[in-house]
Amino acid sequence: MKDNAAEEHLYLAFSHQYRDSIFPLHTSISLFLLSYCDCKLFKVFLVPTGEDVGDQCVTKNLAGDLEVHLISRCQLPVVVQSCSLPAVVVKGDKFCRAGLSVVLRHIIQRTFEADPSKKDVLELLGFKKTCLKACAEVSQWTRLCEISIPLAVERFLTGSPEHCQAIPPDILLFERKLGEPVRVHNDDKIRRQKLQQQKAGAKAAVPVLGEEAAEELKPGEVHEHPPPSLELSVAFSKLLAQEEPDAVNREAPDIRRMKTSDLPLLDHVFAEGLYFTVADLVLLPCIHQFLVSSKKQGKNLVNLPLISNWYRRVQEVPGVKKAAGKCNMQLLQLPELMFAPEEQPQDSASVPDELEEDNEDSHFIGGPRPTMTKLMENGIEAKFSPHPCPSWTLDWTSLPSAVSPGEGKMSRDRALRKEQQLNNLVAAVTKLAKPGDLIVDFCSGGGHVGIVLAYMMPSCQVVLIENKELSLIRAKDRSDELGLNNIWFIQANLDYFNGTFNIGVALHACGVATDMVIEHCLRARAAFVISPCCYGFIQNTQKFTYPRSHQFKEILSYKEHMILCRFADQTAVQLPPERRLIGKQCMGLVDLDRAWAAEEHKYSVQVISMEPESCSPKNNMFVGIPT
Repeated sequence: MKDNAAEEHLYLAFSHQYRDSIFPLHTSISLFLLSYCDCKLFKVFLVPTGEDVGDQCVTKNLAGDLEVHLISRCQLPVVVQSCSLPAVVVKGDKFCRAGLSVVLRHIIQRTFEADPSKKDVLELLGFKKTCLKACAEVSQWTRLCEISIPLAVERFLTGSPEHCQAIPPDILLFERKLGEPVRVHNDDKIRRQKLQQQKAGAKAAVPVLGEEAAEELKPGEVHEHPPPSLELSVAFSKLLAQEEPDAVNREAPDIRRMKTSDLPLLDHVFAEGLYFTVADLVLLPCIHQFLVSSKKQGKNLVNLPLISNWYRRVQEVPGVKKAAGKCNMQLLQLPELMFAPEEQPQDSASVPDELEEDNEDSHFIGGPRPTMTKLMENGIEAKFSPHPCPSWTLDWTSLPSAVSPGEGKMSRDRALRKEQQLNNLVAAVTKLAKPGDLIVDFCSGGGHVGIVLAYMMPSCQVVLIENKELSLIRAKDRSDELGLNNIWFIQANLDYFNGTFNIGVALHACGVATDMVIEHCLRARAAFVISPCCYGFIQNTQKFTYPRSHQFKEILSYKEHMILCRFADQTAVQLPPERRLIGKQCMGLVDLDRAWAAEEHKYSVQVISMEPESCSPKNNMFVGIPT
């Protein structure tokens, strides 16, 4: 799909400069990663958020040896104008990557592709290359790193003196995360080594920290920290491509026989555990600004011993101080982070527990009948509107193969069911669309819906939004084969799309994603055609609580609504017919709650069963129109 020689443009927002960072902090983070990776593959543009920003104050001493250019929001490529920054797009292309995590992961991958010797850069993506891959709406860790901590630090720096007295809850949350036990893919082996070390009373050899860290030690200076732990040795051995300590030594027989549950737990070294990842590079500019501000205000960091240790440790990673120097980031030195022993740490129990689930409602006992009966007693039953065009179908045999879902690796039976699902969505969109409309295919996957719509309605513009890069690349390949010129592609979490549009569509948006799509459509006053999926994954999030509608909230508790959601997934064809019927009724009730919630925003919403119902166990479909 992509030509390695193609010029890629990186667009970063710019509001102001404060001390040694550019704001918003997402921009400082992006520039810091470019410096750390020594990546010059992107042409960097700063996009001022205000009106009175001159070239000289934007381009001077902001990005080290990176050349940056100033561009106004109206000069951005069309596909970028609908996205929150940062964003990356190949010059002249219609494929955009938007959002901090997506952009940072792309920078790392492109750096390694251009120079495969930079394996340390690729290691930033972590085991199985999944670091910060999950979107912030479903991953609480991604949300903390990508959204919560950067925003908390920005508010802390711009708040009133009274507001700045307390440590932001999200910073305290990170402190607590650093105190939690570490789980890694080979932790059983490392935990046995740790136990052997503890029993022998030995300490791991001091890891070589590289020239940068060694240069920080002045003659005669001795650190007052204890010798490094096994975790530190393992972490820095990986960073420096050395053999892990004790890798060739067999454990004692009693240690080999010990149950995993009885082994000592591992301590955090870096943000995600033992190994240095892109999460550390995201958090460093944020925590640095917080510590600098705290120091200027005379605050003591006794409440944050683990963050302080992490901050010192990250500076020991080869390449970090060099990157900081390029970005004019004056990292605090170790003597400036001493604790006052007479001060008492803040009670961690006062920290909001935003990363833990509400265990009270995590496990349900009993079936859905009591909840369904409770709704029936209040006059609420699953309602399905008549299908507006049950026999409408595309002539798939006359369409190019790249339009058909069977073009992929799916079986013929599955491809037939997918065609039937598409018949339903395309029929509904066709009735709503007008020439010139912009249609957004949310959670587009490989583009089954969006490509059909773009091909069948050349007078409309179609945007595909998907978080998974490979799926979207397959969609673009199919589009290129068809020669479509009315289609754009955005790899981003849904929260990073903020454009206006006329119709939103989604085929089998998973769990809470259905509600995210509905929210986007309500905000844009756009019609929507949505088929939900994965009801069992629905749960309260920071943005969404359940039930959704006023009527359901008056009758059902969150736990009772979750019972409906769990049983709404019981519609698989191999289940007994009676059980599938109950599952279908639960689906209808969950979607009725969603429909009524949308109608509270002055929409007319119908819940329809796809035709034929055998096209999918998840065969419900919303059609919503603003009134």
